[in-house]
Amino acid sequence: MKSTGTVRSRIKRGDQVVFIAGKEYNRYDSAGKRQPFRGRVIAVDARNGKVKVEGAMLVKRHQKPMPQMNREGGIIEKEAWVNISNVAMIDPDSGRPTRVRYEDRDGKKVRVAKSGKVIPEPDTFGKKEPKKDRDEKVEE
Repeated sequence: MKSTGTVRSRIKRGDQVVFIAGKEYNRYDSAGKRQPFRGRVIAVDARNGKVKVEGAMLVKRHQKPMPQMNREGGIIEKEAWVNISNVAMIDPDSGRPTRVRYEDRDGKKVRVAKSGKVIPEPDTFGKKEPKKDRDEKVEE
């Protein structure tokens, strides 16, 4: 049986996350100290529980050229999907990994870190503005 309906993820596109497990968790700096990878989420697949993090889990893919789509061929590097359980949100207060819960504050549903600090909505690059604002701009 296939599940239907919407699936909500606590991690959204544009959020800053840190790896808490997997290959990117065991990154080491020049001093030999472990520094788990931190990055920005570029895509979320909530239904399958996967995320893509900018600059993490890079894989090489062989791509055929497509002149009609103006796409070059060759070996390209791109981010692979990572299980959402391998990353954690970064607490805006301490900068450490944190869990996220939803709360009702001032009549709005907001994401709250363990420290009690509200996590601001990320500035996503594909966000559409409300319709009424667009109509007002056209009239001006």
